[in-house]
This record gives sequence, C-alpha cells and structure tokens, in this order.
Amino acid sequence: MGMHIRRQQNRSSDRRLQPASMLGFSMVEMVIVIALVLVVSGIAVVNTQGALRDSRVAGAYENSLTQLRMARQRAIEERKRYIVTFGTPAPTGAATPLGAPTTKSIQLFRWDNGNPSPAPVQVGTIDLPVDVAFAALPGVPTSSSKVPDGFGSGITAIDFDQGVGAGAGNLVMFMPDGSSHDLAGNFNNGVLYIARTGDLSSSRAITVFGNSGRVRGWRLLQPGGVATWQVQ
Repeated sequence: MGMHIRRQQNRSSDRRLQPASMLGFSMVEMVIVIALVLVVSGIAVVNTQGALRDSRVAGAYENSLTQLRMARQRAIEERKRYIVTFGTPAPTGAATPLGAPTTKSIQLFRWDNGNPSPAPVQVGTIDLPVDVAFAALPGVPTSSSKVPDGFGSGITAIDFDQGVGAGAGNLVMFMPDGSSHDLAGNFNNGVLYIARTGDLSSSRAITVFGNSGRVRGWRLLQPGGVATWQVQ
C-alpha cells in the first residue's frame, strides 16, 4: 500500500517538472492562432462585402432589363400600351397610386385604350439600391463607334428619344406590335446606363431599338485597361 502511494506521488512530481510547452499551448502560440483567425476573418468579410456590392449592381441592371422586356411582352399579349420610366418625371397626367417617381425609381405604367384615351396608370415600381444610380461615369466610351449600339454620346445616363428633338427622354412606351415609341408616337431608340457610384468597372448599359422594341444588355469590360462594352 505504501509503495502505491509513493508511485502516485512520483507521477505528480513528474508532471510538475514537465516544461509548460508540453502541458498545452503557450501564450505566444495562442496569440499567433488568434491573429491568424482574425486575418482570415477579415479577408472573408472584405470578399463578402465586395460580392454584395457587385450583386446590388447586377440586381439593379437585371431589374431594369426585366421591366423593359416584361412591358414589351405585356403590350403584345394584352394589346395595350405599356410605359417604363427611369427616374423622373412620370408620364404627363399619369396616376401614381404607388408613389411618385424618384431619381432612383423604375416605374411601370399601363395605358389602356379608349376614346378619349384615359390617363396612364402606374402598376409597378422598383427602387435602385442606395449605392447604385442611373449614371454614365467618366471613363465609359464616348465615341459614336464605341457606345452601346451607337446610341448617344456616353455622357447622358438616361438617353432615350435618340434623334428626336433634344433626346435624353426618360421613358419607353411599348406598342401592341412590340415596337418602342415615345409619348408623341415617334420611334424611340435609346440607351440607359447603371453603375455603382465612383466604380467604373461596375457599369452596365441597356439599349432599346424603336422599330422592333428589341432590348439588349451590356457590361463594361476593361481588357488591357481599355474600357469596352460587351453584349450580355
């Protein structure tokens, strides 16, 4: 019995004599591990924030594209006129039960047939994210051969009614035959730019052809540092 007690005491003494590094993590090792965890977490947060910013721009672009294509399809199917506005103002005399347009809104109006013709009625509205705007940022191509489909000068963010008066119209009206007009009945060609504030690489564009109502989406790429529009 006495020998057993002595062996237990010897083992306890052996543990006390072991260096700290053999008993667990040292303080230096703990600090290194914590620092590595913080660095990895920081990188993950930065990457996530960048992905969220990109998704907001992509979402605003897709919403704009979808509203135009949906308006054209509904005009054809319902044999009515559908109007999509970007920013302000709303069509003259239009009812806006969902709220007046803002500089960041995409609004859809239905214009029923009748004699006399009734006022257009707002049937949908979407707002751009806070850090996204209708904007043609400095650095986008401005020559007629390099702007999307040759529409505009790359300076005006919302630039419909190309070749009609001063241009720079903010709306597109689709007719039952699928064509795009302005409210005066002119064929309505034009381009719309969307970007995150101060971020040239985030730029998107959408073009509309008046006689066919065709809608095309574009993304700005910078191969070799040269800003170039590519159809999506």
